[in-house]
This record gives sequence, structure tokens and C-alpha cells, in this order.
Amino acid sequence: MAAPIAGVGQAAGRTAAGAQEQGRYRPALSLLASLFFMWGFITVINNTLLPHLRSVFDLDYTQTTLIESVWFIAYFVASIPAAKLIARVGYQRALVIGLGIMAAGTFGMVLASREVSYAITLTALFVIASGITLLQVAANPYVAVIGPAESASARLNLVQAFNALGTTLAPLFGGALILGRSTSGNAAAGTVLTPAERLADAQSVQLPYLIVAAVLIVLAVVIARFPLPAIRGGVDALSAKAEGAGGSLWRHRNLVFGVPAIFIYLIAEIGVSNLFISFVSQPGIGDLTHAQAARYLFLLWGGMMIGRFVGSYLMQSRPAEAVLAGAAVGACAVMLAAAFTTGPAAMWALIAVGLFHAIMFPTIFTLGIRGLGPLTERGAGLLIMAIAGGSLVVVQGWAADRFGLQHSFLITAACELYVLFYAVWGCRAPRAT
Repeated sequence: MAAPIAGVGQAAGRTAAGAQEQGRYRPALSLLASLFFMWGFITVINNTLLPHLRSVFDLDYTQTTLIESVWFIAYFVASIPAAKLIARVGYQRALVIGLGIMAAGTFGMVLASREVSYAITLTALFVIASGITLLQVAANPYVAVIGPAESASARLNLVQAFNALGTTLAPLFGGALILGRSTSGNAAAGTVLTPAERLADAQSVQLPYLIVAAVLIVLAVVIARFPLPAIRGGVDALSAKAEGAGGSLWRHRNLVFGVPAIFIYLIAEIGVSNLFISFVSQPGIGDLTHAQAARYLFLLWGGMMIGRFVGSYLMQSRPAEAVLAGAAVGACAVMLAAAFTTGPAAMWALIAVGLFHAIMFPTIFTLGIRGLGPLTERGAGLLIMAIAGGSLVVVQGWAADRFGLQHSFLITAACELYVLFYAVWGCRAPRAT
């Protein structure tokens, strides 16, 4: 009887210690949730901004999606410098710097609206995305390693749910303050604006971006003054251990296939969200104005928020890769429905994909760094760099111009199949690693 009693006591001790550790980090995780909220919010403002800019600058789908491509190219360009900056100044200062860069970019958007300049718009969005990249490189691995490894996927999905809350509210914000206050946002599909109307529409983005800049500055001050706990060992220690471990990132199959999984998933997510308003506004689908369509975009991102809470709950009792596989199958099915049906059926199929996309990024991310040990920091940097996959949304814009917007969603369905492959086989690390 003595051994079982000792075992129970040890298990209870571990549970109590785990609860104590989680309680210690809960305030930090709560604050980080606000960062996830803000970068999700700012990213999805683009979904209402793109149809607006398409009217202001008279762009085709290829030129419109090129704007978002510039946004995601920033992830590729800024990821490695961001990781080096974190190693030099630490996580907390890096977060403050990232928020400052984002605020500078939002002021650039105000300038672009005054000058009605496509070039300044692209530059400002690139700056904002570079700041978000710095936040992503710091915050995602921080959340993943701040608690027990076995609950990393559930924990990151939970915090990402606040990112999804930001993405859910952003269409309402952009729909009201950008599309709702512009001529193009309230006009029927295909309406051609006069030069005076384009000028007035261009200036309608000033107020929303000034509001965002103010929030970012306040958040930077709060982060700077908050006592964020350091990750055990820090970046430098992790790098030093990695050098002495003699291991290689490329020996970890879950990371090798995880990098393209993030890259390809982003093509799917960004393609759906960027072309959503244009798609559901079409007479054969929803026959809505852009301002009305933005309310349905709210449902797409709301589904992602709900899906992350549900996914976090399911992963408490089920393997993360099994939940990911189910989500990939569901996403592929609804995207095929969106590509081949018409009317409300196609519109609601596209909305439903948000439920299935919800858990994909955080789950692929945590599966990708699983088992990396001292190589975790490097692996996380590669996965964040892979967010640059969103830049290839321009390929879907090209397909929409040549084969029709609806059939361009077959590209999204193909992306879901790779995520399924990753969940079934690609994420399974060999026993040796």
C-alpha cells in the first residue's frame, strides 16, 4: 500500500505545482492576449480596406491582392531581423518596439489617404506588418513554452481565440468607419466612381487609423511597465544549448513539413478573407453592397473565434493532430461547395470555412515545434517566416481574373489537402528525435 500512496502523493504534488506555475503566468498570458487581439484586429481591417482601395484606385483582382501580398512579404523580410532583435533586447522591449513600429505604419496610412497614393499605402502596410511580425516571433513561442509541453496546442489555441476576437470585431469596425462612410461601400457592385468621390473615399480611412494608432501607443506603454516573466534560460541560453546539442532542425520531420504547412495554410486563409466581400457581393451569390457584405465577414471571423475555443476544449482530451485532420476535411468540403454552388449556399459555405480554419495556424505551429527542445527558438522563427505564404494570395487574384472569382477557391481547397497530409503523416516526428 505504501507505493501507491506515494505515487498518489507525487501526482497530487505535480498537479499542485502545475497549477501554481499556471497561476504565476496567468497575468502575463492575459496581457499577451491583448497583443493577439490587436494584430488580429489590424490584419483583418485589410479585408474591408481592400475592396475600398479597389474602388479608390480602380484596381483589378490581381492588383488588389498584390496589396495583401506586400503585407505578407513583410513576414519573410522581417522574421530573421525580429529574432535577432529579440535576442539582443529581450522579449519585453521587442514587444514595445513592435507596437511602436505598428503605430508608425498607421500614421503612414493617414498620410497615404491625404496624398491618395498607392505607393505610400503599400509602404505603410509593409511597416505595420513588420511590427506585427516582431510581435508574432516573440509572442507565439512565448505562449507555447510558458507552460507544460503537452498542453501547448490547447494553450496557444486559447490565446489565439483572442486573436480571433479581434478578427471578428474588425469587419464591423472597418465596415462602419471605412465602407459605411464611403461612396463605394454603399454603391451597387460595378459602380464607377467620379474623381471627387474617389478623393472623398480615400480620406475616409483617416479616422479609423488614428484610433488604432492611439490604442497601440497606450498598449506599448502598458507593456513597457508590466513585469513580464522571462522564459527560462532566455533566447541566448536556448541558442547556446542548441549549438552544443549537435542537433539539426532538418532532422525533425514535424518542422520540415510544418513550415510549408503554415505557408500553404496562409494562402487559404488570406485568399478567403480578402476576396470574401467581393465574392458575396456578386449578384449570383449574395447580391449585397460592400458595407452589407462586411457584416457577413463578421460571421466568418466569428466562426474562427468559436472554433478556437472549441478546438482548445477538444484538445484537452484528443490528440491535436486528430483535431487538425478533422478540420482539414471539413474545410476542403465547404470550399468545394463554395466553388461549385451558387446563391446563399455558396455564401454560407464560404462563411463556414472559418470554423474549420480556426485551429489550423496555432495547431500547426505547436506541432511544428514539438520535440525541438533547445532548437525551439529557431524552429519558431522559421514557422513565423512561413506566414509569408499569405503573399501568394496574388496567385488567387490572378486566377480570379482569368477563370472567375468563384472557381479561384479551388486553390483554397487544394491547400486544405496539404494540411490534411500534415496532420495525418507530416507532423509525426520520428522516434529518434
